[in-house]
Amino acid sequence: MINKIARSVADALAGIQDGATVLIGGFGTAGIPGELIDGLVEQGAKDLTVVNNNAGNGDTGLAALLKAGRVRKIICSFPRQADSQVFDGLYRSGKIELELVPQGNLAERIRAAGAGIGAFFCPTGYGTQLAGDRETREIDGKQYVLEYPIHGDVALIKAERGDRWGNLVYRKAARNFGPVMAMASRKTIATVHDIAELGTLDPESVVTPGIFVHQVVRIERVATQAGGFKKAA
Repeated sequence: MINKIARSVADALAGIQDGATVLIGGFGTAGIPGELIDGLVEQGAKDLTVVNNNAGNGDTGLAALLKAGRVRKIICSFPRQADSQVFDGLYRSGKIELELVPQGNLAERIRAAGAGIGAFFCPTGYGTQLAGDRETREIDGKQYVLEYPIHGDVALIKAERGDRWGNLVYRKAARNFGPVMAMASRKTIATVHDIAELGTLDPESVVTPGIFVHQVVRIERVATQAGGFKKAA
């Protein structure tokens, strides 16, 4: 019997190794798998390469993982914002490596990994420092830069509902990078608020099929304040 429901966050994260590339879903604070990130801090894996839309907010979630010294490199689109002081301090002191990727390129590089695409040409970044020394090519009179897929050893994502086969349904903007990250990783761990009985999820509503998901962890709903942060107890 296929049953991908994990007993706890700790059980789901147990196999993550030092040096892993971890794709973490979320856009700002929408769809961030906070419980899985907190669990990864406790789990202890280090020397990680983290792929996310940004470089953490405040002192919680991804910022807490950075602060714990577990991340060697971060690949993201928005490393600096009003409350990114943890990343800022680490970067200025040379304690973390940054690969800055335009957001559209980031999403497409992850999608390409899941689709089995070896590389692709994209116009974004041509003629700028972001293009680096990568190959460029003129196609139909327009200049393009060669981009490579981003594969993950593990993806940590947040969904709304799931079943024991791993089929996932998301809630509005919390969907963001979750589906492409699930396809691009060797192992996908998802949190859900509700476990649906097998067969009750409308197949037309399933965004991430269970074939891309390895473990599902049920978490409680937590009230949040403006900006998506958890309210203080």
